Amino acid sequence: MTGEARKRGFPPVVDAGVRVLVLGSLPGDASLAAAQYYGHPRNGFWRLIGAAVERDLAAQPYDERLATLLAAGVGLWDVHAEAVRPGSLDAAIKDAADNDLTGLIDGLPRLRAVAFNGGAAAKAGARLLASRAQRLALVPLPSSSPAHAAMAFEAKREAWMTLRDYL
Repeated sequence: MTGEARKRGFPPVVDAGVRVLVLGSLPGDASLAAAQYYGHPRNGFWRLIGAAVERDLAAQPYDERLATLLAAGVGLWDVHAEAVRPGSLDAAIKDAADNDLTGLIDGLPRLRAVAFNGGAAAKAGARLLASRAQRLALVPLPSSSPAHAAMAFEAKREAWMTLRDYL
């Protein structure tokens, strides 16, 4: 351990009706400060997932966003439960402790796909879920983070729309 403060993620947002589970890596500083998944105002997550479920989630209060996602069959969590990470970049994650993804997934009877929000989540999540890859689609998606600006929003949106195949 480096002596730096560990950052801890949020509990999963799931119920028995979840068909798609979206996994990030670990909440960034703005999300932790707001105590909300994807709390950075420039993060495109709510617009991207909103397009996939055909709801304007960005316009809703946070609690309504979560309820709307669950009603649409979408759950949220992160690959890592906690880690040392100066700042918010995934590349800075060190000494990560992973969430019990298989335990959660085994309790979701309608789950069809696990989607990964960004490359770091996809790399770690695919390793953790290799034993479930035969029964679930593992879907890497471009990061919704404002730090991932190399891809235009419309291209990200098109990739995220593939989630509709599992809902």
